[in-house]
Amino acid sequence: MTAEPWTIERICEALGSPTLTQRFLSEINRAPAPELLATFTRWERIAKNMLNADETDQQIIDHLQRGEEPPGEWLDGNARLAATANRARGAA
Repeated sequence: MTAEPWTIERICEALGSPTLTQRFLSEINRAPAPELLATFTRWERIAKNMLNADETDQQIIDHLQRGEEPPGEWLDGNARLAATANRARGAA
């Protein structure tokens, strides 16, 4: 991540979604002065999380494209999903 300061524009870019950007702009524009910094800080954290998720996604994609296992520990949820689906079918 860069050392650029966080601005309203940078948060909008980092959010990467027109819907999220619109929500952020709406909240920052309606926030009373005493709540402005808290609102900005909350959305800055959200934007940072979005950037981190994008970086992680890209690392996983890069590994898979090279035919490698993605980094980290992965849980196989297939059995849990199958059990949930079977219970749902039984209840229907």
